[in-house]
This record gives sequence, C-alpha cells and structure tokens, in this order.
Amino acid sequence: MNKILDLREKRAKAWEAAKAFLDTKRGNDGLLSAEDVATYEKMESDVVNLGKEIDRLERRQAIENELSKPVNTPLTDKPAAPSPEVKTGRASDEYKRAFWNAMRNKISYEVRNALEVGSDTEGGYLVPDEFERTLIKGLEEQNIFRQIARVIQTSSGDRKIPVVSSHGSAVWIDEGGPYIESDEEFGQVTLSAFKLGTLMKVTEELLNDSVFNLERYIANEFARRIGAAEEEAFLTGSGSGRPTGVFAAVGGASIGVTAASATAITLDEVMDLFYSLKAPYRRNAVFVMNDATVKVIRKLKDGNGQYLWQPSITAETPDTLLNRPVYTSAYAPILAAAAKTVAFGDFSYYWIADRQVRSFKRLNELYAANGYVGFMANQRVDGKLILAEAIKVLQQKAA
Repeated sequence: MNKILDLREKRAKAWEAAKAFLDTKRGNDGLLSAEDVATYEKMESDVVNLGKEIDRLERRQAIENELSKPVNTPLTDKPAAPSPEVKTGRASDEYKRAFWNAMRNKISYEVRNALEVGSDTEGGYLVPDEFERTLIKGLEEQNIFRQIARVIQTSSGDRKIPVVSSHGSAVWIDEGGPYIESDEEFGQVTLSAFKLGTLMKVTEELLNDSVFNLERYIANEFARRIGAAEEEAFLTGSGSGRPTGVFAAVGGASIGVTAASATAITLDEVMDLFYSLKAPYRRNAVFVMNDATVKVIRKLKDGNGQYLWQPSITAETPDTLLNRPVYTSAYAPILAAAAKTVAFGDFSYYWIADRQVRSFKRLNELYAANGYVGFMANQRVDGKLILAEAIKVLQQKAA
C-alpha cells in the first residue's frame, strides 16, 4: 500500500513538471521546438507508465485481499440439540425398559401397562424392537441359509405362492394353417408356520446381578439354539412339522448327477453337477456341502494338475469351486451310500417365511424350588424350495 502511495505522489509530481515544462518552452507563436517536443513526450510517457504500474499494483492488492479471506465461516453460536426421535410401541424406551424389568420379575403397574403394547395370545411378551434386531443378527451369523435364501415376513395364515410349472411353446405354422394352443401351467406352493421353541433356566442370583448383561446372554444363546435347529431343517427337514429341506427326498432339489461311488466324488461328477443346472440359474448359483465333503473335493485336480478348489484371498468371502462360492454347514449330509451330499443352485428360490415376531415368556414357579427362573422362546417359521429346477444335488451311489 505504501508503494502505491509513493507512486501516486511521484506521478503527480511528474505531471506537474511536464505541464510546467510545456508552459516554459512555448515560444511567442505557442509552438515547441522539435527538441522540446521530444522531451515533453518522454515526460508524458513516464506519467502514463507510472499510472499503469499503479493499476497493476492495485489489482494485485485486490486479488491478495480476496484470497486472504477465510474459506470457512467459524461456528460462533452453540449448535442446537437435535430433536429426539419419538419411538412408539415396541420400539419405545418405555417398552424396552418394562420388558427387561419383567424378565427380572420387577413388575409394577407401570410395567404391566407398558407391556400391554406387545402382549401376545400365549401370555408372553413380544421382544422390544432393539432386542429382536440383535437376535435376528445372531441368527444370520450362525445360519448360512439366511444369508443365501430369500426371507419374507408373513402376518397370518399360510402364504400361497403361485409358480409356473411349465411354459407354453411356439410352433411353425403353414400358410393359412391353424394356431396350436399352448398354455402355461401354474402350480402353487404353500408356506406354513411351524413352531420352533427352546427353554433355558437362569439362576435368581444371575438375574439380580445388575452387572450381568442379561440381554446379550439371552440373545446369543437363543440365537445359537434356534439358528442350529433352523439350518438343520432348511437342509434336511422332511416337511412334516418342520420346513422342507433342500436335500429332502420329497419337495427338495432334484438330482443332477449320481456318483459312481458311495464314498467318493470325481472331477467329472462335479462338472456334470455344474452343467445339470440350467444356465440362467448358474449366474447366482452357490455350492452347499458338509465340511467332510469339502475335504474330499479340495483334493480334486484338473488335467493340468491344478486344483479345482480355489481358496478365498479376501476376508469374509467364501472359497470357490468352478468360480462359484462354496458354503459349508455341519447339517448338510455327509458322504454315505445313497446320500445327497452336494447342492448347487440359486438359493434365492428357497424361501424362508418368518411368521410375525419371536416371543419370550418368563416361568417363575416351575423351577422356583431350585432357585431358577425359566425363560421360554418360540418362533413360527417355514422354509421351502419354490422352484425345484433352481437347485440340483449330487447323490452318492447306493450300496
């Protein structure tokens, strides 16, 4: 800024000097000599150049002032607290607090009134929303089937699912010839609601211990029990009083290939199983088998000596077989005569129907003499393969 002021003063003085020179050098006729004209033009040019330099410095100063401004505006006011989300019904804090007080037998009139929001017809209490989400997450961690199958919710009664059992076709027609009727054929698959339950005992001392995380304990234990029972049924269930499993003799997946051995599987048989599944289903298909079967298949090599099995190189991603993911379950059948040991297909066509929510009940008197309190949990669920051609299985040779 001081330099600009100095230049302005210098320019003003130069201009005054130029005007004074002009006044003193004019002759009686008012004209300047050629030499004086050259000197004046030089003085005028200096004034103009000083003006240009002043303009440049002012523009530079303006740019620097603009760039020196802060890019963010500091917060000088205290931020307002966010409005709390209003939860109602089983999602409310009141219901959650009342539920666990009831589990610990800390019943009051306030507790009973709050629990009326979620009371069920069997005298138990429906779990609060937060706890139920914990339980469902536990099931997903312990039950591979809920990761690969389709899970739906049903509110009441059976769920009837229409299925196209066979497609019509087109035929070549001669000129003037009649059209041939070829209708679609429809079937129907019904998902019911089978009851799955479990019972546990907890000591009164444990319930009264405020440090003990009762919620987490019950969630993990019920998840382990229910998840194991579910997965076994989804794989091998007969459909009588429980879901129909993928490996079931009736209602399960159709046989894609029969092995030549009762206790072994060859590379060609794995390839035959792969291509027994229609191409559209292979895009999202996965393998499901027992760990004992995996141990056999991992030893298979192709003609170049390369293992057919490809281990995963990314955390939490399954190994692959013929570039398709492989999932293992302890409840899949083991290698034995006539056993269906490997399933391959698009498991999104296996539907799991959860009927409403899971329910818990506290049993105060049944184990009171021994200082225990019982907790009973149940759910209603069904599972069934909706489209048989979507999954194929490999069956071992009969003995």
